[in-house]
Amino acid sequence: MHGGRKKTRVLCIMMMLNVFIFILVGVSRNLGQDRGSQRKVHIPSKRFWRKEKTSLAFWNKEQQRLDFIYNPILMPALTNDSLRVMPDWLNDTRPPDPCRPDYGVTTQVKDFSSLPPRFQDFLLHMRCRSYPMIMDQPHVCKGKPYLLLAVKSLAPHFDRRQAIRESWGRAGVLANHTVATVFLLGDATAIDHFPDLSGMLRHEAALHRDILQWDYRDSFFNLTLKEVLFLDWFSQRCPDARFVFKGDDDVFVNTWRILDFLQNSSGMAKAKDLFIGDVITNAGPHRNQKLKYFIPESVFVGTYPPYAGGGGFLYSGDLALRLQNISQQVALYPIDDVYTGMCLQRLGLAPEKHKGFRTFDIDVKYRDNPCAYKSLMLVHSRNPNEMIKIWAWLSDPELDCQ
Repeated sequence: MHGGRKKTRVLCIMMMLNVFIFILVGVSRNLGQDRGSQRKVHIPSKRFWRKEKTSLAFWNKEQQRLDFIYNPILMPALTNDSLRVMPDWLNDTRPPDPCRPDYGVTTQVKDFSSLPPRFQDFLLHMRCRSYPMIMDQPHVCKGKPYLLLAVKSLAPHFDRRQAIRESWGRAGVLANHTVATVFLLGDATAIDHFPDLSGMLRHEAALHRDILQWDYRDSFFNLTLKEVLFLDWFSQRCPDARFVFKGDDDVFVNTWRILDFLQNSSGMAKAKDLFIGDVITNAGPHRNQKLKYFIPESVFVGTYPPYAGGGGFLYSGDLALRLQNISQQVALYPIDDVYTGMCLQRLGLAPEKHKGFRTFDIDVKYRDNPCAYKSLMLVHSRNPNEMIKIWAWLSDPELDCQ
């Protein structure tokens, strides 16, 4: 028995040695063939990581710069003493004060001299995000409003603001919820041929205590700046507001319907990410210089993220604070509603379309029907007289739309 076991062990060892020798021979042959044919290890033609090429479009280049600065991996290297770490492909000259006109833009944007004056003004001041306040209302949110109505307006629009105060923007308690209203203004300057309305504005602000005004040129392309300044103000003065409606001063808003909607959705887990409006998708810049929303290729290339039309949208106070924070990482863009869509995209969110927002109005045959407004949240556009009339319809307890 013992002799048989020994023989078996010897045979197994010999077989293993044979297999090992066979493998060595095979490997040696393959190595010899590789040397003979001069084979080399395959090196990919493209590196796994490579530096991004700088964009020729000015806005895209600015965004690349911010992406680099706010990169969480590279950020520790970007101390005050080591800003020279910025790669050559993103370096350019700029004024040390971002709020001084950046005349380097005139050479960086190849067709700068042919752009409309308002566009040139935007580009020269694009990097400035901080302007002094002319009028502030720190008391507005002391009561921690449930809904804050933030209305974009221009200095001469006294009648629109008053109509809003007497209708859908009336501050106080509505449907058992506290509503606060502020009007957002820049400076209507003589450069744009506005008369001096500062005295009248001061009187209006003292009377109603709802005017927020900053010392910057109030133009169409600066509406994005108005958005950023409002978010900054909100984060400091009104961080406890539950919800925010932000819109133009030529829309009618059914505040009753908004409060009803919020009452039914505020308990939902997704309420903190709420952002609804009339959403536009698959859009891109207009290249026709005659159009209001013209954007040249020298400034921006690419497509727009989904965004809610700037006539008005509704979002949570929690999201407003996150938008304020992320906006520091998004280069200012001359169309404010697109810019807000860019900020949402950075947060991994997208606005939700709601059929109650009619930024392109409703059918003519329904415009004089009170019940047509009952289920809507916003209609664009309406003049001051129409705002007051529609509000009276909706406030009538005897209105029956069954």
